[in-house]
Amino acid sequence: MAESQHGVVLRGQLLALGFSRHAIDHRVARGRLHPVGHGVYAVGRAGLTRHGQWMAAVLSCGPGAVLSHDSAAALLGIRPDDGGDIEVTIRSGSPRRRPGIRVHRRPAMRWQEVGTRHRIPVTGPAQTLIDLATRLGRLDLERAVSEADRLGLITPPALRRALDAHAGEPGVRTLRTRLDRRTFRLTRSKLEQRFLPLAKRAGLPVPKTKQWVNGFEVDFYWPALGLVVESDGLTYHRTPAQQAQDRRRDQAHTAAGMTPLRFTHEQVRYEPAHVLAILTAVAPRLLAAAAAAGRGAATADP
Repeated sequence: MAESQHGVVLRGQLLALGFSRHAIDHRVARGRLHPVGHGVYAVGRAGLTRHGQWMAAVLSCGPGAVLSHDSAAALLGIRPDDGGDIEVTIRSGSPRRRPGIRVHRRPAMRWQEVGTRHRIPVTGPAQTLIDLATRLGRLDLERAVSEADRLGLITPPALRRALDAHAGEPGVRTLRTRLDRRTFRLTRSKLEQRFLPLAKRAGLPVPKTKQWVNGFEVDFYWPALGLVVESDGLTYHRTPAQQAQDRRRDQAHTAAGMTPLRFTHEQVRYEPAHVLAILTAVAPRLLAAAAAAGRGAATADP
């Protein structure tokens, strides 16, 4: 018997090894081969693992077919597998209807960006993320990019460079916008120009800026309220050391009895309503506590 790939073998492989059509049919009748696609058989038993199903789908779509879209994302580990139809991309020919398989046709597919994962042909991380950008919402797309980065498949800077070779493809503009927004960084003056009016609308007094608090320089500080606000840029591809430093900063402020808040530059620039909502929720509590502390101090004076 030909060597199977995830329990799957092609009819052409069997014929190349000298099996006659009668011999193949005989093995099918005896339950040693189980048809699972066009010219594709499961070896030994009909049931296949998910990897076997993916391999069978690719093989049944002919030479050059590759796993793509949501199925590729699941194989690469950047999105969970929904267990639905398997998606395969072919370069030429008319996509044939096959039960359980959704076939895409892409004549200009860049074959140098196609790879294999667990021996299954699959679109590369950049192409997979571009395809996902045509169907995912903002948060799900950002999670997919972050997961690809975390798994070491492709970094956001490398992904941005890869988009240049895919100019005009569906999904490229959406993905580029998400990358640009998530790595967006305001200048110091622009950050203050955009954030301070939000703080005022939330009912907060004017804060001190660029102050050293608990051993760290912070963006905005309200000493009487015990409130510290910091704003991050370069959300994508922050190193573990940077992330650990951010946690230490927040922990130091919390341990000192303060309220630390952290917003991204993207949120300040593109999601001011969210920033305002958080500040508005926090401000009354801190103002009330500060007022109560002031009354207590006044009562305690002789």
